[in-house]
Amino acid sequence: MTFSQNFALALPEAILAASALVLLIYGAFSPRSTLAVNAGGALALVLAAAAAAFGKQGIAFHGAFVADNASAFAKVAIYLASAVALPMAGRWFEKRGEAKFEFPVLVILAALGMGMMVSAGDLIALYIGIELQSLALYVLAAFRRDDAKGSEAGLKYFVLGALSSGMLLYGASLIYGFAGSTRFHDISMSVHAGAGNGVLFGLVFLLCGLAFKVSAAPFHMWTPDVYEGAPTPVVGFFAAAPKLAAMVLTARVLVDAFPGATGQWRQVVVALGLTSAFWGAYAGLAQTNLKRLWAYSSIANVGYALIGLAAGTQAGVQSMLMFMVLYMVDVTGFFACLTALERDGKPMETLSDMAGLIKTRPGIALAMTAFSLSALGLPPFSGFWAKFYVFKAAIGSGLGWVAAVALVFSVVGAFYYLRLIKTMWFDPAEGAAADKPAFEVKAIAYGAALFSFPLVLIALVWLDPVSRLAASAFGPS
Repeated sequence: MTFSQNFALALPEAILAASALVLLIYGAFSPRSTLAVNAGGALALVLAAAAAAFGKQGIAFHGAFVADNASAFAKVAIYLASAVALPMAGRWFEKRGEAKFEFPVLVILAALGMGMMVSAGDLIALYIGIELQSLALYVLAAFRRDDAKGSEAGLKYFVLGALSSGMLLYGASLIYGFAGSTRFHDISMSVHAGAGNGVLFGLVFLLCGLAFKVSAAPFHMWTPDVYEGAPTPVVGFFAAAPKLAAMVLTARVLVDAFPGATGQWRQVVVALGLTSAFWGAYAGLAQTNLKRLWAYSSIANVGYALIGLAAGTQAGVQSMLMFMVLYMVDVTGFFACLTALERDGKPMETLSDMAGLIKTRPGIALAMTAFSLSALGLPPFSGFWAKFYVFKAAIGSGLGWVAAVALVFSVVGAFYYLRLIKTMWFDPAEGAAADKPAFEVKAIAYGAALFSFPLVLIALVWLDPVSRLAASAFGPS
């Protein structure tokens, strides 16, 4: 293929890369540059990249870059989540006098890295995509540089991220050494009859590195501290889109590069899934800080998505895609609610802060109730349908016992969601009423709550066939 043909397939990434450079130069040299101005331009450019994801399909750059239905599905979801993060964070930073033009640039660079991750066709592109999004997220986690907790969150995220990158690179080097290639297609040909011990050893290390990126237990140690210390709107961003990107990348590695070793890698993925569901359910019971509580909730939810992926079938991949997209809406909406809740200019983040919220801020309380009911899997909320797809795929592939164990953990985790609902609805209010939320943050929270129910029933009509089409793109070409 010519360079122009390769470039056409990578048009969304080209738009984001050029956007980041232009906004960075404009912010550095223009006296009129502000967070609001840059965010407005970034919002339009990210949406343009989402539209460009529906363009041509094929394999570019000698197999390193894949543009197909799966990458288009994931990119649209990732870029929309990135677009939502911009208005959600703008007013929050402005109220604290910390609005900086670099924020939209970092969001665009993170989205660029995530786009490369879901289109990775070999181990080198995989690593470049992961590091590009990770470096941007490290800075976003510590964006409030004068805040001790924020700096601690960024440092922990960076140090543990470097450790996971080392494990990932070591695994990739072993796979290359024993398979003879970095391309997923060539690796699949090398292990079509099953992975040898050397390749399998490398795959385990690679999965450990990827498990860190999705905060799967036991590689979750960074998640609660980073969620608690990072700015609330930033947490709403990297609790959603980066997880979808990492899960799609994991599916690329397992289904595209190791289809002949499904019986071997399934054991590892099942172990990661059940460990995550267990730890997220039980460790969340002791949390009183809502950001930490939702960190453990995210660990549990990643476990359910991994169980769907462990099925090793097209239905399993589809269930993972459905789960992650529905989860993204819920978690973004929940952190929009937390972003909106302040009292005397200070964030309301603890369980006790939510006491009597239904009387002081009924709209936000209703939205948080919807997200909590969805997260525990109550029908007909979106979280129920997400788990329905995952458990159905697991049972269909002979993993019924895994689905049953995960369902028990889901019931255990329901306690802390119900505790939050009880606190908002029945406990007496403590202190003054919450400050008036910003309009754009309320719009995001209410829109996500309406999607959770009842709009999800309409969305499933088109989301099911679209996710099935995206799942059909996985597998050796």
